[in-house]
Amino acid sequence: MAAPPSRAVRAGIGSILTDLGPILVFIVAFNVLQRIEATKDNAIFIATGLFMAATVAAIAYYKLNKGSVPPVLIITGVLVLAFGGLTILLRDQTFIQLKPTIVNLFYVAAILGSMAFRQNIWKLLFGHAFDLPDRIWNILALRWCGFFVFMALLNEYIRHNFSFEFWLNTRPLVIFPLFFLFAALNTPLVMKHNREETEPTPPPAS
Repeated sequence: MAAPPSRAVRAGIGSILTDLGPILVFIVAFNVLQRIEATKDNAIFIATGLFMAATVAAIAYYKLNKGSVPPVLIITGVLVLAFGGLTILLRDQTFIQLKPTIVNLFYVAAILGSMAFRQNIWKLLFGHAFDLPDRIWNILALRWCGFFVFMALLNEYIRHNFSFEFWLNTRPLVIFPLFFLFAALNTPLVMKHNREETEPTPPPAS
């Protein structure tokens, strides 16, 4: 019988699903609303509002059920509210399309900046899910740094060369698979070096 997933793995999966949930709400809402005559002209802006609401709901879920909010979700929430608010206020979809590029470049700057000061923000963001040696955290940080640069460039290429609908629908068809593929490629390294929490040994029966 296979062993159940470790606490760290379950925490990591739960965090990913909660972070991606608002994006899925955004995609589904836009694709539904643009096919309804009464809402198709404002589908982008209504879907953006729902995206912002879903992001706030994800943050509230963490706070109420886990007592604290992961830093990565706080950062994402601030950027979603900022760029989403500009999208709705100025009626310009460019801002919400820029959000992924800004997020990716922010992580690049944060990773390189923290490592320049002998810190590792990647450990800060995901240390609640995995317990790894510092050397492994540094390897992972640099790998993800390169990945974020690639994703920022990819987002800009798609944004400038294709329609908003195509850009949005590449999230589940291209962006998410690339994210999960890259995470999967790094999983063996994480699992090999993850220091599992040991369960306390029960006292012997008297």
